[in-house]
Amino acid sequence: METVTVQLEFPRNLLGALDVPENQLENRLKELIILELVESRMISLGKGAELLGKGRMDFIRLLAKKEIAYFTESPDELSHQILSVEQMLEKQSE
Repeated sequence: METVTVQLEFPRNLLGALDVPENQLENRLKELIILELVESRMISLGKGAELLGKGRMDFIRLLAKKEIAYFTESPDELSHQILSVEQMLEKQSE
């Protein structure tokens, strides 16, 4: 994957607001950006986990900690997905 390096300037007192040591600032900012992209549905949950180098369960825990919804489908969308899976399973068992 091609990457881009970005240099940002922040007032030092923002480190206190982020509650992160300076040597962890890059990772914390990356996490904030990725979580925002996931929450706004600009990238998928799987892509967010991948970009942060986290497994699925660890990423779900992070989302829960930050109070970001993991399941974003409406009840109708979930019902449709369940029906589709059930139909696929029926075809496989035939």
